[in-house]
Amino acid sequence: MLVLVGYGLWANTHLRGLWFVGLGLFCNALVIFANRGHMPVSSEALYRVGLESYIPKLQQQYDAVHTLMDGSTQLWFLADIIPVRVLGYTNVISLGDVYLMVGIALTIVGGALESKRKAQEPINIDLRF
Repeated sequence: MLVLVGYGLWANTHLRGLWFVGLGLFCNALVIFANRGHMPVSSEALYRVGLESYIPKLQQQYDAVHTLMDGSTQLWFLADIIPVRVLGYTNVISLGDVYLMVGIALTIVGGALESKRKAQEPINIDLRF
């Protein structure tokens, strides 16, 4: 799966926003691999956004992806440590997630601007036979 995503990013390097997407995926993959296949989550960040009810579940590793951050966590600064509470959305995200969101936004905006630019170009029609 990562090979396919990597190929898709490589094949579209002309889209500048995808560089951020690639960086975000790399950061997330790095911290997950460094922590034996689990994304560490900060209990302090969970408290800050009112999601402390997830702490016992994370201690028991109730899902296959997340685990509670502890003293043995590798690359903690790339883990889910950023509390987010915006417009009813509440979660704890990582730096990689931030890069992903920025990259997706830049790709969408870049595509919209490119489409607008192309729509404003004059159409050259050769009517010679």
